[in-house]
Amino acid sequence: PAHSPTHYSLLLLDWFQPLDTDSPYGSLWPLPQTVRFDGECYRLNQGRFQILHSSTSTATVGCGILDDAFRRYFGYIFSSSYRTTHRRPVSSGPEDKEKSAPVPEMLQLQVTICLADEIHVSKLRATLKAETVWGHLINKTDIIDFPRFTHRGILIDSSRHYLPVEVILQTLDAMSFNKFNVLHWHIVDDQSFPYQSITFPELSQQGAYHPVTHIYTASDVKEIIEYARLRGVRVIPEFDTPGHTQSWGKGQADLLTQCYNGEEPSRTFGPVNPAVNTTFGFMTKLFKEISRTFPDDYIHLGGDEVDFSCWRSNPTVKQFMESHGFGTDYRKLESFYIQSVLDIVSANRKGYMIWQEVFDNGVKIKPDTVVEVWMESNVKRELAKVTRAGFTTILAAPWYLDYVSYGQDWVKYYQVEPLHFNGTAAQKKLVIGGEACLWGEYVDGTNLTPRLWPRASAVGERLWSQENVTVLGDAYSRLTKHRCRMIRRGIPAEPMFVGHCAYEYKG
Repeated sequence: PAHSPTHYSLLLLDWFQPLDTDSPYGSLWPLPQTVRFDGECYRLNQGRFQILHSSTSTATVGCGILDDAFRRYFGYIFSSSYRTTHRRPVSSGPEDKEKSAPVPEMLQLQVTICLADEIHVSKLRATLKAETVWGHLINKTDIIDFPRFTHRGILIDSSRHYLPVEVILQTLDAMSFNKFNVLHWHIVDDQSFPYQSITFPELSQQGAYHPVTHIYTASDVKEIIEYARLRGVRVIPEFDTPGHTQSWGKGQADLLTQCYNGEEPSRTFGPVNPAVNTTFGFMTKLFKEISRTFPDDYIHLGGDEVDFSCWRSNPTVKQFMESHGFGTDYRKLESFYIQSVLDIVSANRKGYMIWQEVFDNGVKIKPDTVVEVWMESNVKRELAKVTRAGFTTILAAPWYLDYVSYGQDWVKYYQVEPLHFNGTAAQKKLVIGGEACLWGEYVDGTNLTPRLWPRASAVGERLWSQENVTVLGDAYSRLTKHRCRMIRRGIPAEPMFVGHCAYEYKG
C-alpha cells in the first residue's frame, strides 16, 4: 500500500534501536577513536572554572588560536546559546542548573600542546594534551583521538545565490562543532561574480547580482579566512574555468568565446576563449591576485562540464585548432587551456585541486594535484583509476546535500565508505577524504544552515571516526543529541524526527 509520510518515517525507525535506548557514548559526535569512561561526575562552577595553558605546553599565553578558543568554549559551556558570529552569550537554561546530589567541583582545564592527542579528567583538575592547537575536547572521560581522513570539507556555493558573510561565519562555527577542516568556497560561477577583484573591479561591478550589496570585499574575505583559521578550517577558493564563466564575460570583454549560427555571430557566448593571447594575460594577473588574497596552499581550478558546441562554431577557434594540430578533438583544446592555467597557478607557488574531468580528459597535471571525484556513475571505478595513476583524491559524489528527500536521508550519507573500491593499500592511502557539497541553485542565506546540518554531520563522522563505526541506532542516538547541542549553540540544524530539544532555536 501507499505510505503516508508518517508511515514512511516509522518504517525508517525499524533500522534503529528503540528511541529510548541511549548510546553508551552519550552525545559524542563524531565518535573519537577510543573512549574510556570512569563514572565520576564533576560540576563546572562558572565563577571558579578556568580554561588555561599548562606550564609544560609548547603553546603559551598569547597563542591567539587557543586564547580565542578558550573564550568561545567557556561561553558554550555556561550559556544556553553562544553565537560567536554575533559575539554574544545569552542567559543560561535548564541544562546548566544543578540536577542531583553534590559532586566534586572541577576547577581547571589545563591545555598542553605536545606530542600526544589525549584528554584525561580527574578530580579538581583536567588535563588535555594535543600535538596541535586544533580539535580539543572536554569530557569526563579518557579519550585518544585523531581523524581518519585529513581532508574533511564542506562546499558552499555563493554564485547561484549570494550568501551573507554572517551565514558563512555561522557555517564555520558549525564546521568546527563537527570537526570539518576545509571550507571549499565555490565563490563564482555563470550566474554571478561576487568576488570583488582589486585588479579587475569591473568583474564584480558588472557580474555580481549587485555591485555593492552582493559582493565579497577584500575585508570580507580576510574576515572569513581569519574566522576560519581560528576554528582550524582552511579556506580553499574555487575559480572554475573555462566553463561556468558567463558572469566573467560581463566585466571582461573578449574573454568568452563568441558563438556562431553558421556564418553569422549569434547573441550567445560559450566558455573562455583559449584562442586569443589576451585570455592568458588576464588569467595571469587575476590568479596572481587570488594567490595573494587566499593564503592556503591550494586553489580549486574547476575544469568541469565544458560545452564544446560554441568552440566548434567559432571560426577563430577552428583555425586555432588547425594550427595546433588538434584536428576536431576539442578535448585537446580544453587540455591546452587548462594546462596553461595550471602553469599560471604553479608559477604563484600554489597547488591546485581539479574536478575529475580534467584528469579524465588527459590533461598533464603535477604529481601533487588533488583530483575531486564528483560524478555518481562509476564512482568506485573512478577512484580506482585516479589512485592507480598516483594522484591524491577526495570524494564528493555521494555527498551532494542539495539533493533532499523526506525523512532521515542522513542515513544514506552515513553509510558511504570512501575506501570501498578495488585498489591496493597504497592506492587507498591516496584518498585523503571528502566533501559534503551544498550547491546553491535553491539555497541562500535563509536555508543554507538547516539544509547542511545535521545532514553534513553524518559525513563528518564518516571522515573522522573509525571505519567500523557504522551502527545506525547508536549513531541516531548520538546525532539527535548533537543536533540539540548545535541548536543550543545557535545553529538552526533541522529536525531529524518528531521530538524536541531542551533549548529550541530562537533565531
